[in-house]
Amino acid sequence: MSNLARYFKIKGKTVAGYDKTRTVLTQELENEGILIHYEDTPDAIPAEFLDKSATLVVRTPAVPDDLGELRLFVEKGFKIRKRAEVLGIISGQSRGLCIAGTHGKTTTSMLTAHLLRQSQVDCNAFLGGISNNYDTNLLLSNKSDLTVIEADEYDRSFHHLSPWMAVITSVDPDHLDIYGTHEAYLESFAHFSELIRTGGCLVIKKGLPLKYRLRQDVQAFTYSVTEEADYYATNIRYEPGRLFFDYHKPDGNILNMELGVPVRVNVENAVAAMAIAHLNGVTDKELMEGLASFKGTRRRFDFQVKRDDFVYIDDYAHHPEELRASIQSIKALYPGKKLTGIFQPHLYSRTNDFADEFAEVLSQLDDLILLDIYPARELPIPGVTSDLILKKVTLASKTVTSLEKVFDVLDQKQPEVLVTLGAGNIDTLVPLLKKRYEA
Repeated sequence: MSNLARYFKIKGKTVAGYDKTRTVLTQELENEGILIHYEDTPDAIPAEFLDKSATLVVRTPAVPDDLGELRLFVEKGFKIRKRAEVLGIISGQSRGLCIAGTHGKTTTSMLTAHLLRQSQVDCNAFLGGISNNYDTNLLLSNKSDLTVIEADEYDRSFHHLSPWMAVITSVDPDHLDIYGTHEAYLESFAHFSELIRTGGCLVIKKGLPLKYRLRQDVQAFTYSVTEEADYYATNIRYEPGRLFFDYHKPDGNILNMELGVPVRVNVENAVAAMAIAHLNGVTDKELMEGLASFKGTRRRFDFQVKRDDFVYIDDYAHHPEELRASIQSIKALYPGKKLTGIFQPHLYSRTNDFADEFAEVLSQLDDLILLDIYPARELPIPGVTSDLILKKVTLASKTVTSLEKVFDVLDQKQPEVLVTLGAGNIDTLVPLLKKRYEA
């Protein structure tokens, strides 16, 4: 929602909104002149916002239907538009580069935008995270009609988009509270592929169990880091604190490419992003320089403290496969170091659906601190707590605690590498942990 808020503010509109929790991001928006409040108080909405001819009401599906302020606008006859619907309208006249997938889409979107932005091509971008290169999630251009969009599959939001080009990174089942089955989830991605405009293209990870459907004159390209494809990487290798690989594309190779955020999982994202950038005219030299200068995304494998004797990383990973990629990447970077993870499950339904998978991947840590479930939009499900995961974790060193008591638990630990994981309000710990460990 925040990039839309910024967009309308830049366009000269008065922007106001509700959020459940005050965060670093909401504070940044307030500093930019956007009016944000944190109590659901319908009576406090100024009269000027209750004029249907002058006010656009936009919601995210994460907002519950029984929110008092939302109900007020509904009762007064406002047409409530979904975030993705508004994004589709804004980007409809441009050539959308839409990045979709269960995981990987934020980093791939960020990489795509950065590669285009630092080249002669340029782009606009509505991103799902805060770019560490640009310190924002909104990029606007005066010379390019390309718009990079993170295409969210939750509640079928990405069906409101009209991609010129699209990437599909992964289709592991998620949001089963919406879709019900993996088959329905896959069908949603298949329909998304049908939306690609004639003359455009699809870039898809090779080997996905997806029967995509394309319009006439839409090309399909594959990418991979494990086998040959239209775009692929080989010779992935580490040097102290750095990562290099060779990049192969239909018209040639680029050897010894350095990835600015040296994490193996990002190689796959980079291969997809470079495919889109290459298809839109970014040169080999620009690809190489852009990849090396990429600083990553806030809360996506985001280094907070980096000392010889201690490292702290924060990561938004909240799906089992995202956790797996994050944990394995950390272990590859810091072999032999004790890895302590603090994980906050996100949603009762996801915890219930994937308890076994969460337990299996969290057991790869050396030490686990499990927080209470962050409910977001959901009401509790009887019997579903963090203990559902904890009892299945095979680690000897494991505990469950509240967000408020996590420091009491940490006082008893001596982490060498610490990672915070999750999509809820665990981000409020990040500045506190950084301050604690950077001394």
